[in-house]
Amino acid sequence: QVQLVESGGGLVQAGGSLRLSCAASGRTFSRYTMGWFRQAPGKEREFVAALNWSGDNTNYADSVKGRFTISRDNAKNTVYLQMNSLKSEDTAVYYCAAQNYMFGSARQIRLADFGSWGQGTQVTVSS
Repeated sequence: QVQLVESGGGLVQAGGSLRLSCAASGRTFSRYTMGWFRQAPGKEREFVAALNWSGDNTNYADSVKGRFTISRDNAKNTVYLQMNSLKSEDTAVYYCAAQNYMFGSARQIRLADFGSWGQGTQVTVSS
């Protein structure tokens, strides 16, 4: 298992930016595809972005394409989510997660493939 700790959430006005960080420990971080997910009140957890283990393949939900960027620093065991042009509908608890198996793809994302989760960080966008 890998331990994940998110940080960087907060309150921001619509149109603003935030950068979330997710620090990983416990196993070889660089071998695992990482993902960001979010869950708004009363809604199911949904996929936001994923980045494969080598950092050369990304996948984004349509709702965040062109506004959010996922990146990773394997030397620091950290994955990031840069969020720009934030909207009120981006308000949610954001979670990072690691895939259950090494050297996976970021192309087809299934919630069930991610077995290690952080505690989440709240992002609130005021309109």
